Amino acid sequence: MIKKLTLCVVDDDETSQYILTRAIKSSSAAENILIFPDGKPALNFLVDHIGQVDKLPDVIFLDINMPIMNGWKFLDEYSVIRPKLGKKINIYIVTSSSHTDDLEKAKHINEVSDYLIKPVKQEVISGIINRLSA
Repeated sequence: MIKKLTLCVVDDDETSQYILTRAIKSSSAAENILIFPDGKPALNFLVDHIGQVDKLPDVIFLDINMPIMNGWKFLDEYSVIRPKLGKKINIYIVTSSSHTDDLEKAKHINEVSDYLIKPVKQEVISGIINRLSA
């Protein structure tokens, strides 16, 4: 049986939001898609739904470079609330940054499942979703 997933896109670029959303919708396992323009409203959503496992996303696709709250700051704040959420959330950094410093930093953050360079192919997104919904 395929588990239906709630997926979250945190990215300030509308083109990236569109591309990721289209890739997500191509998977039959995607039930709900949440979109946030930066880390602050995404973090607020998580805090507002602590313990409400059915409302929390299964996967977050997180950009690094955003105004207000960037991806690194989001991850710092997320690590504080993570134990209270009641659900494991897989976080994938999806960024145009190919700087080795960013990649190394991401490798040392336990909450990050993988580091994907934009543009991410639909097959990669579908593979992630299908693997997690199996």
